[in-house]
Amino acid sequence: MTVIGGIMVPHPPLIVPQVGRGEERAVAATGQAFARAAEELAQWGPETIVLASPHAVMYGDYFHVSPGKGASGDFRQFGVRDVSMEVSYDREFVERLCDLADGEDFPLGTLGDTGGGLDHGTLVPLYFIRKYRKDVRLVRLGLSGLSLSDHYRAGQLVARAAGQLGRRVAFVASGDLSHKLTEDGPYGFAPQGPEYDRRIMEVMGQARFGELFGFGESFCEKAAECGHRSFVMMAGAFDRRAVEARALSYEGPFGVGYGVCVFRDAGPDDSRNFLEQYEDGQREACARIREGEDPYAGLARRSLEHYVRFGRRLPLPKDLPEEMTDRRAGAFVSIHKQGALRGCIGTISPVCENVAREILQNAVSAGTG
Repeated sequence: MTVIGGIMVPHPPLIVPQVGRGEERAVAATGQAFARAAEELAQWGPETIVLASPHAVMYGDYFHVSPGKGASGDFRQFGVRDVSMEVSYDREFVERLCDLADGEDFPLGTLGDTGGGLDHGTLVPLYFIRKYRKDVRLVRLGLSGLSLSDHYRAGQLVARAAGQLGRRVAFVASGDLSHKLTEDGPYGFAPQGPEYDRRIMEVMGQARFGELFGFGESFCEKAAECGHRSFVMMAGAFDRRAVEARALSYEGPFGVGYGVCVFRDAGPDDSRNFLEQYEDGQREACARIREGEDPYAGLARRSLEHYVRFGRRLPLPKDLPEEMTDRRAGAFVSIHKQGALRGCIGTISPVCENVAREILQNAVSAGTG
């Protein structure tokens, strides 16, 4: 088997009546849609639920998989102690997933924090799911500061592990949408907030997963979204699969967007290889950038490429314009990977004999130091 279906759900604790104490009525549509999605998931008969939560253990350069036999949690941080649950982890699935990651030198595993407490990004979805299915095992994944492409790859590994083990797996992508929908909300307003929610509901409601890569880092940050990386990871689990998608609800009464969607696997479809399509487009875009880059950016790129390939600094090229070799100046070099800043360093005042050597030096430092 493989990933048979998935749900995109928010995780506001107040949607749990004991926590909301009446406030849950303001998100009644979300609660009803949540219950429908959880009931459908239970009807699929999953043996394992893989849940990606923005509030699980998170590292900048590593995907953390919760280790051990299981975990427990409650809503005491939200003033409620009598709503709690325990879950059992699918340890065989975790081991297979980590083995696949190790085989590809992919940064995913159980290293790091071993704290077993369930976060509210996990507890809220399980509160609804366990009303309809109590005996399912869990695999809990944290997100990371790595690229959207890497989150998609993590989802691909989930699908491979499911296929190799013959598991019926349901994927739960836990995440709120924008936190900046209204001036009187807890996080204020940004125009990117409503725009993010409109776009993400269109994309997810039609399973147009390839468009998830088009949400830039800056745009997502200004929208203060919570679940985008969860959604991308789930998309990776459906790589090369046709998907039947339905948007069940959307609302944002507290200045935070809550969206619920349901996805069912509909068989193979090699045209939905969204990561390959995205990376092909990125390579073409890089080629166009190189064709139009100025001598300064070109020298920085050539300097770092040479150092990475040969382990030594690039000799000063002879084809540089005189303005780069005849004058001194500070220089700042920054490196972005798929929109995310990955390295930067520079000098305000010159320390080298000319600006060209300044760039040669700072490019290597930005990439390696």
